[in-house]
Amino acid sequence: MQIERRKTRKIYVGKVPVGGDSPISVQSMTNTDTRNASETVKQIKELTDAGCEIIRVAVPDDTAAEALPRIKKQISIPLIADIHFSHRLALAAVKAGVDGLRINPGNIGGENKVLEVVAAAKDRGIPIRIGVNAGSLERDLMEKYGGVTAQAMVESALRHIAILEKLKFYDIKISLKASNIPLMLQAYRMLAQKVNYPFHVGVTEAGTISSGTVKSAVGIGILLSEGIGDTIRVSLTGHPRHEIKVGYQILQALGLRRRGVEIISCPTCGRTEIDLISLAHQVEEKLQSVDKPIKVAVMGCVVNGPGEAREADVGIAGGRGVGIIFRKGEVVRKVPEKDLLDELIKEIENL
Repeated sequence: MQIERRKTRKIYVGKVPVGGDSPISVQSMTNTDTRNASETVKQIKELTDAGCEIIRVAVPDDTAAEALPRIKKQISIPLIADIHFSHRLALAAVKAGVDGLRINPGNIGGENKVLEVVAAAKDRGIPIRIGVNAGSLERDLMEKYGGVTAQAMVESALRHIAILEKLKFYDIKISLKASNIPLMLQAYRMLAQKVNYPFHVGVTEAGTISSGTVKSAVGIGILLSEGIGDTIRVSLTGHPRHEIKVGYQILQALGLRRRGVEIISCPTCGRTEIDLISLAHQVEEKLQSVDKPIKVAVMGCVVNGPGEAREADVGIAGGRGVGIIFRKGEVVRKVPEKDLLDELIKEIENL
């Protein structure tokens, strides 16, 4: 079953299309000190190799803004500047050649300052992401709604959108992030009924690699399954390369994107007669650098394995001291158990 995606306006972040009929893009944010251009570039290149399509960097001060041209010059994916409260830093980022801004127009100063930033962004063809966060809602909205609610988040977004629309600026994307998944879901669903701008989807402060992966998969996955979401970021406490991997796994699980190896492995049972757990981990380790969209099955039972993993491009199933290699559910050959891993790798290389 194909997911029917929400119809949105298409914008461009650098050369990457977001919204409309564009593929859902995977992005991340560096956790290096932006003022250290060389370390930031090094991490961005590592993330690019992992599949990151858009990268965001924090710009907390003038020194960070001054590093942006050096960073931009050395990377191959679009660069977004994350700005809070300072229209001056936003202008410096635009001048530095960034491909997008993450700001909230309502908190960077008065109307004249917003006008300056919007004029600069419009002149350079740079989109603006309005980033509403449950943890930093405006005080008057908190008082109006009695705390953090989806209605308050949506009204905050609409307030910022109105500022940009008044200035005839429409290259906008929006995020409504919260660490509370039901709150985040309700906010995105409500705003989806009111605007046609593309959405950047994520669960903020999701947690460590283990717990954060679960929260992100649930929150992002539910919205994507409903057709909501045009670009995603998985926020994890750890090296951001893990964010990219999980992002693609979420998209792959829903049939929305395919990148890298998707491993199907059985949970093991009393019929398993090989060390399947170790074998599955070895397969994952060996194939983690493969970026081609290949589905690989690692099954513990030669009776049901090929049938259960019929959709896999290639796979192995183990028996007592022997196993089989199969393609698309058809047995290719039998091999000794000790050779299963090596033979599987050869078969994948042949693909």
